[in-house]
Amino acid sequence: MTSASYRARRGELETYFDRTAADAWKRLTSDAPVSGIRATVRAGRDEMRATLLSWLPQDMRGLRLLDAGCGTGALAVEAAQRGASVTAVDISPTLIGLARERAECRQGRGEIRFSVGDMLDPALGRFDHVVAMDSLIHYRAADMADAVEQLASRSRGSVLFTFAPRTTLLAIMHAAGRLFPRGDRAPTIEPVRHDRLKAMLFESGRARVGRSHRVSRGFYISQALEVARA
Repeated sequence: MTSASYRARRGELETYFDRTAADAWKRLTSDAPVSGIRATVRAGRDEMRATLLSWLPQDMRGLRLLDAGCGTGALAVEAAQRGASVTAVDISPTLIGLARERAECRQGRGEIRFSVGDMLDPALGRFDHVVAMDSLIHYRAADMADAVEQLASRSRGSVLFTFAPRTTLLAIMHAAGRLFPRGDRAPTIEPVRHDRLKAMLFESGRARVGRSHRVSRGFYISQALEVARA
């Protein structure tokens, strides 16, 4: 069961990534030249993706992975190349179409099943590992913690996700973003304190927190957290 605030924000994200930002996202996740600011975001995302992949088994043959909010599918492809059976889901049909196109002939020993929809849909099944890279950063802390717990309940192993840590620099960038015309703005990122998020996850007794790693590259600030079902 998802909250009304989760569903409302999910609708905003679908509109933004499927219409407003589709071309920009396609360029950002390619090798095409980008501005200095976007270059830092690209470098930060590359580092974060490498971190999350380093927390997964090197040999993933026989394992099922959910790439929750897969975007253009870069992480899903690398997991499939390790032999994983990947379900890659995203709310944006445009991004899923681009991910399918980029994944052709690059899946290696594993396989990828792309799906348009909600990453919390129980119909997606159960998995050995779940990765949600930068797909929860726009949700309120309570909705984020609830989403992680739902994903953990369907994972036999780990849930690896990222959140926007509450820092002075991120707060400044967040305030600066409000200066852009409303039509050009991305949906608001919801910064959350690391200790508060961990406390929320521990509070229910349904999740056990493991490794953590922060990536800070210019305009990209994100923190990875490993969670397992308690």
